Amino acid sequence: MMANSDVFRLSDYDCIGFDLDNTLVQYKIAEMVQLEYQMLVKYLIENKNYPAECLQKPLDMDFMQKGLILDFAKGNLLKLNAGGTIAKATHGTKFLTDDEIVKYYGPDKRWEVTDEYCSNFLATWNGPLAEKMRTLLDYFDMSVSLVFGRMVDYIDEVRSTGQKCEFELWPDILSGLRTMYDRENFRLDKGDYFPEMKQNPDKYIHKASPALLNWLQEVSQKKTTFLITGSHIDFANLTATHALGPDWRRYFNFIGVFAKKPGFFCGAKPFVKLDGVMETLALKPEELKLGEIYSQGNWRDMMPLLAQHTGAKNPKFLYFGDNLIQDIYSPAKFTKCDSIVVVEEMLGEGMKCIDELHQDCVLLKSHTWGSFFSHDGKPSLWAELIEKYSKICIPSVETLAKYPFDHEFQTFTENEHSKGFYPEDPLKILPTIQKQLQGLVSEKSKTKRKKKSAKVRRAEKNQKATIAELTGSTSKE
Repeated sequence: MMANSDVFRLSDYDCIGFDLDNTLVQYKIAEMVQLEYQMLVKYLIENKNYPAECLQKPLDMDFMQKGLILDFAKGNLLKLNAGGTIAKATHGTKFLTDDEIVKYYGPDKRWEVTDEYCSNFLATWNGPLAEKMRTLLDYFDMSVSLVFGRMVDYIDEVRSTGQKCEFELWPDILSGLRTMYDRENFRLDKGDYFPEMKQNPDKYIHKASPALLNWLQEVSQKKTTFLITGSHIDFANLTATHALGPDWRRYFNFIGVFAKKPGFFCGAKPFVKLDGVMETLALKPEELKLGEIYSQGNWRDMMPLLAQHTGAKNPKFLYFGDNLIQDIYSPAKFTKCDSIVVVEEMLGEGMKCIDELHQDCVLLKSHTWGSFFSHDGKPSLWAELIEKYSKICIPSVETLAKYPFDHEFQTFTENEHSKGFYPEDPLKILPTIQKQLQGLVSEKSKTKRKKKSAKVRRAEKNQKATIAELTGSTSKE
């Protein structure tokens, strides 16, 4: 624990780690999401006999937003407020009125499935809840919201004429995602997604600025560094080479690929040795070496090696990531590693006193769903999670390259004067919202001192079961 928990300094950490996709490597998101939509639709039409006239339409970017939740059975998409109430919802692509939301989910506008999800964010990774809902957590599955919504519209239209219309909608979409991102397709040059990425990387991947590369070099010289990515080595090498340069490996003392996050932070899958791009032998913790690239693995096996390299008695760990569950919630919940979250919607929606806007703001700023951070003056579920589990929130890693290495940042805490968003607050994070967030955290702190209710005990039991299931389990994709 730092001397002053309200203050965050990079220089206070001994070991600093990074995610790759949408963290160190930033994509041209609008181009990427359009590609993903086209590839997923092509799969559904060619392999599952889905109607082309329903899906092969112009991309409605305003309908898509990171963080939406799919209710499979009802055909609805949900946006949640802090605490789990339903702030906004659609049936298919049609937005529901408050009265219609109440008809679906009751007067409190809550769904028992998302209530359990909010008490344990890993509850839907595997097990029965994974068959009821899915959160679209990043730009790799963001296009699913539009595919799902359009197909629900089509099914409703056909059934309204008295005809049968049976599709295994979510299983088919999930099959499409798994096929699209199957790591074997990169090596075999199969499918459509990886061949397109290999042929036209400049169309989809930004090159890192000299400022970011200089900052990474400084971090690697001053601290022990590591990279943990869910991408397999061949795709990681493609994206990192294009963004960071052919010598990208020099920035890291340890590299882990195909990490099964969030299980990486709470599970026990061993690291696997690589022969080129092929996995070979599972390794014991004592067999791990610095300067190597390994596949899969877990936090518990990696940490002692990195800790020893720092030379510190009780080294402090920090991790940069973009996925709020995999990269932020999981390390905060299951390790002693602090996190910094990269949220490009800060720049997409705009920040106070900052004129710059994200080049993909047409996708990142939704007029139909509203702000990623709030709804009607109330914080979103994701704003609550950001404040609770990350130290600070930034629109890109390059943001920190503009500050001295020992710069003091105000962190997200219960302190009324803490800030946490850098370089400035998002436009939709108002002072009233910040106070509400702090109030939610304070109330939860008070609740902890009270006797645990049956609901809380049940949630804790379910979380333990989820962790046990994740230990040694595969990821959802």
